[in-house]
Amino acid sequence: MSTRKELVIASRESALAMWQAEHIRARLSELYPELSVRILGMTTKGDQLLDSPLSRIGGKGLFVKELEQAMQEGRADIAVHSMKDVPMELPPGFALAAIGEREDPRDAFLSHKFASLAELPPGSVVGTSSLRRQSQILAKYPHLKIEMLRGNVNTRLRKLDEGQYDAIILAAAGLKRLGFADRITQIIEPEDSLPAVGQGALGIECRADRSDLLQLLSPLNHPITAACVTAERAMSLRLSGSCQVPLGGYATASNNQIILRGFVARPDGSTLIAESAHGPISTPTATGVAVAEALLKRGAGEILAELSDSQEGSAA
Repeated sequence: MSTRKELVIASRESALAMWQAEHIRARLSELYPELSVRILGMTTKGDQLLDSPLSRIGGKGLFVKELEQAMQEGRADIAVHSMKDVPMELPPGFALAAIGEREDPRDAFLSHKFASLAELPPGSVVGTSSLRRQSQILAKYPHLKIEMLRGNVNTRLRKLDEGQYDAIILAAAGLKRLGFADRITQIIEPEDSLPAVGQGALGIECRADRSDLLQLLSPLNHPITAACVTAERAMSLRLSGSCQVPLGGYATASNNQIILRGFVARPDGSTLIAESAHGPISTPTATGVAVAEALLKRGAGEILAELSDSQEGSAA
């Protein structure tokens, strides 16, 4: 255990991000009562640019770059992230020191008028900022209308309450962590909406050369969650996954085996390719790559190429 006296956590200033940072601060205080843990709140570009879909303005990496800069400059020691916001490849010099035990990984349906997605009549407006959710909803319910929904959890709930949407889809984990579980109308099972890679799990990032921090944070790592998320991220990395690509990946573990399901789709839901694989929990990366390769064999590469070409064309 390090003899350091203070540790600084870099965090976005949204309510959910601060909850996550406070959660890690409490865990560290339990482990190391003599350690003073302080939170450095920051506003990222992802928090500031709310009038465009993430897929058009640079992806979820916009939520972590400023936090990494604070660590690089020595203003912070670690950063706490939702794992679904962490790019598949970390910048050189950074490492994931720990992945905490997963909260509910599923999506949640919220509506004041209807009990489920299946009950929504044609033309109903569903709010989400996720191409992953959009593609899965439209694949099953092509009669619905998807509109962009950005902002923090409180902002999204307010927009629903104001009647801007007939329903919205949010991550169940964030709602439960912020005490909004009672706002959930229906939990959507993975069979109907496969979660995002890493959804529900918290990651702790630090500089790779900080061996003292890697040792200090190791008790916060949850091996089963870490293995599952590693498999999911390996699949996404092989597919060059980002928020510009409608894909999902969700792994579960049982009897020292990982079962990983993944999909790639067109944004309008007209094509959705799904695959699964299983393997030893000790080699999660291999299982993730296996699912990716199976998806590519069935045509996922063509979909990804189309999306890449269309994004380059829109940026020109």
